[in-house]
Amino acid sequence: MNPYIQYMYSYPHKTAYRPLEGIYLKDYAQLLSGGGHGMYFHVPFCQSKCGYCNLFSVAGQGQEDIDRYLDAVERQSSQYQEVFQAYGTEFSELAVGGGTPLYLTERQLERVFAMAGRYFQFDKNRKIIVETAPNQTNRKKLEILRQAGVARISMGVQSFCDQELKALGRHHSAKSAQEALELIKSFEFPCVNVDFIYGIPGQTVESLLDSLKKALYFDPEEIFLYPLYIKHGVSLEQSGMVPDAEAARQQYRAAGCFLKNHGYRQDSMRRFVRGEGEREFCECGFGTSIALGCGGRSYLGSLHFCSPYAVKQEACLARLAEFENTKDHTKITYGILLSKEELKRRYVIRHLLIRPGLNLERYDELFGSMALEDFPILEEWMESGYIKRVCMDAENEIHSRIQEAVHTRLADCALAEKHMDVSSRIDLQVGDSGYLDSHLDAECRAEKVGWLALTESGMELSDDLGPQLISPQIRRAMMEWEDVH
Repeated sequence: MNPYIQYMYSYPHKTAYRPLEGIYLKDYAQLLSGGGHGMYFHVPFCQSKCGYCNLFSVAGQGQEDIDRYLDAVERQSSQYQEVFQAYGTEFSELAVGGGTPLYLTERQLERVFAMAGRYFQFDKNRKIIVETAPNQTNRKKLEILRQAGVARISMGVQSFCDQELKALGRHHSAKSAQEALELIKSFEFPCVNVDFIYGIPGQTVESLLDSLKKALYFDPEEIFLYPLYIKHGVSLEQSGMVPDAEAARQQYRAAGCFLKNHGYRQDSMRRFVRGEGEREFCECGFGTSIALGCGGRSYLGSLHFCSPYAVKQEACLARLAEFENTKDHTKITYGILLSKEELKRRYVIRHLLIRPGLNLERYDELFGSMALEDFPILEEWMESGYIKRVCMDAENEIHSRIQEAVHTRLADCALAEKHMDVSSRIDLQVGDSGYLDSHLDAECRAEKVGWLALTESGMELSDDLGPQLISPQIRRAMMEWEDVH
C-alpha cells in the first residue's frame, strides 16, 4: 500500500475552487469583528523554483517587478482597511510566506512590515511568522525581522546532503544551509523551525538521520518532515522521477524514533516539537484569516477565496498580471462556498490529523450530529487500529504505563539507535495503539471518552487516511482541474 496519496494541510484544496459572482468582502466583514484574526502576506517570488514545488511562485523576477506587485498589495490593503474599519478588526497573527519572502531586498522587506502596520490593527501580543531559505538569509534581513518582532522563523533546509539537494532541484548547498541556520540562531528568535524532505531518490535512512543529527546541533524548537511529492505541474514531473514509497516509509519511521528519543514530541505526521507534554487543543477550521497578495487564501466562515490556482511559471505570471491590474480587490471572484457537510469534513480533517485529535463533544455541539454517525469510516479505522478513543483525563496514566511497557520496533529503529547515546537507547520505544486501548479504564471509556486520536500506525498513514474524507463533489472538481491543466 502507498501511504503517500495527498498532503491534507487544508480542505478543500484550491483546485476545487471555481469562479464566483456577486460576492463582496463587505458582505462577510462582520466575521472579522473585534480581535483574534489571522493575516497572511504572500510573497510569490523565488531565486529559482524547486523541482517538487507546486506552490504559487515565480522565479527570476527583478526589483521593478516586485515593486509593482507591492504597489498592488498596497492598493488591496487600502481597500481592505476601508471595509474593516467599521468592525474594529484586530489581527493576532501575521504570517509572511511564499515563495521566499527574504528574496525581497531590505527596502522591500521593510515595506511589507510598514504596510501591515499602516493599514491594519494588531493586538499587542501579535505573533509574526516568516519563512526563509538559505541563500536569502543574511544579517541585515534578519535584523529587519528582529526589529519587526518576528516570533517564529522557518527555513527549508530539506537535506544536508548536496547530492540530495541536487536531486530536488534546490540551489543552495549543505554548507550554506548550515551557515544560514547558525546565523538565525545567533539572533535568538523565540522559535526556529527547519524543514526536511524524505523519500528523495538516492536518499538512505543513514543520510536522513545524518541530516537530522546536524540539525539538532542548532537545537531548533520545531522540525517538520515532509515526504517527497511530485505533483502535477512541477518540473520533476517531466523528469519521470518516482519516489519509492516503501523506502520513504522506513525513513519516516527511523526519523520519528530518532527525534522522539532526542526530546521532540510528535504532533502530526510532519511536525515534531521540542519539549515534553502533549500539544494543547487548538480549534481549527473556523478561524478567520485574510490573505494579502496573489496566491494566498482567505477564510471567512463558509467562504474560502484566493486567486486561481497555478503552478507553472507562465500561468503564475498571468495570475500576477491579473492581480496587479485589479481595480476592486474587495470583489471576490474566485473561491468556494462550503456547505454544512463540507464544513464537517473540514473540521474532522483539521483535527483528526493532528494531536490531541477530534473532540467528539465539541463536534456534536457545533454541528448537532455525531461524528461517528456522519463518518462511518471512523469506526472502520478504529477496528483497523488507525485511530483510538482517548479519555483526556487518563492521558497521564496512559503515558506512565507506556514507559513500563517493552514495546519496540527494532527493525524500524535499529539505524536510529546508531545516532543515540546509551541512555537514550534504553528508553527507545514506539507507541502501540493496541496497548493503549487495552489499558484504558473501562469506566473512563463509558463515561468520559470524548476524543478520537491517531494511533502511531494511523499517524504514519495520515496522507492516506485524510484523502479518504474528501467528498465526491470536491474530488470531482479536483480531477477536472487536473484534466484541464
